Amino acid sequence: MNAIISPSNGFQLDIQLPGDKSISHRAALIAALAEGESMITNYSDGRDCASTLNCLRQLGIKIDETRNGLKIFGKGLKGFSVSPEPLDCGNSGTTARLLAGILAGQNFDSILTGDESLSKRPMNRIIEPLRLMGAGINGSSSGILPLTIHGKKLKAIDYSMPVASAQVKSCLLLAGLLAEGKTVIRETATTRDHTERMLPGITVDRHETSTDISILGGTPIAPRNMTIPADLSSAAFFIVVALLIQDSNIYLRNVTLNPTRTGFLEILKSAGAMISIENKSEKNYEPVGDLRIISQTGSFKPLNLSGNLIPQIIDELPILAVFGTRTGIEVRDAKELRYKETDRIHAVVSNLRAMNARVEEFEDGFKIFPSMLHGAVVESYGDHRIAMSFAVAGLFAEGTTKIMNADCVNISFPDFFKYFHSSVAMTKL
Repeated sequence: MNAIISPSNGFQLDIQLPGDKSISHRAALIAALAEGESMITNYSDGRDCASTLNCLRQLGIKIDETRNGLKIFGKGLKGFSVSPEPLDCGNSGTTARLLAGILAGQNFDSILTGDESLSKRPMNRIIEPLRLMGAGINGSSSGILPLTIHGKKLKAIDYSMPVASAQVKSCLLLAGLLAEGKTVIRETATTRDHTERMLPGITVDRHETSTDISILGGTPIAPRNMTIPADLSSAAFFIVVALLIQDSNIYLRNVTLNPTRTGFLEILKSAGAMISIENKSEKNYEPVGDLRIISQTGSFKPLNLSGNLIPQIIDELPILAVFGTRTGIEVRDAKELRYKETDRIHAVVSNLRAMNARVEEFEDGFKIFPSMLHGAVVESYGDHRIAMSFAVAGLFAEGTTKIMNADCVNISFPDFFKYFHSSVAMTKL
């Protein structure tokens, strides 16, 4: 399906967004490793998180979908069963990488597959350290899916992360949970810490230039009940809508305020955005709160983003690029964007140029000059965050914008377009 976006006169919204995608994946996987029944409410309704549930069911984990949420009947650290069929991770890199860490320590063989997009994404970043732990992994010489994982007895390692990646870190922590001894993961750039918050037996030591995360193998996991907070990465699109479109007033409830995720909010505030945080609390391992954003008539300051900040805002960079058409923005040290669902640097640059923006492209980022956007035909590239970012751009561009294959938003946020119903028309291919 394609989406036709028309300019908007403003939004008045008070909404509870779907559960955070990153937290949902981890909650389901850790509940499956627990010893007993866990209840998860507000689990993400995106296609990526459904892939995690489907794979768990194939591995013998009973999951009931009830009116109140998901009941997951955990079978302990090594209670999974061999799947008779390959495990299809769909488009979800989180499913593939985190599940690989769990499967490496089971006592059977598994095959991980994915869709065309996921099958191009790099897996050597987990293959190499898992092999150091004793895992048996067969794949292509280029280190992409499909992967055959031969479950074995794992040994603990002390590993320094060459790439800042919460997925790689989480994979190794889950493998460390199944290994003998204490596994230590060292990172020089802070990444999302949702896994560390949920797992028992974790020690976090922060140094001046690095963080060491340790996990003791064999630590049992007790079942837990958990409500997933709203996804700040999804909230990011509505925050930019409220800031840039006149006569908007948007209230977002129960959003995760995890310090490894709020870099996006701090960046907008540094540009002069006024974002109010209300009803702060700590729930189910995560800080949460409500966000109120009202449109602003003044100008914003230009942005320069680089260094250790980038891993904390990697998913928000496409929508920050759209915001940057009003302010000016330069992003560097973000080469990881080229290895997401699509090459997001290329996607952002190509689409913004189509919409009349002046843009420079670098190998590790881009520079966007303040520009008046014009409606155009833009590509989603099958990437949900690109589709949603340019839907927002279309809301304040001159004329109409057509987003090709916009239904890829189902990967993370199936109801995204319904909130813009008066400004969006969906058309068949």
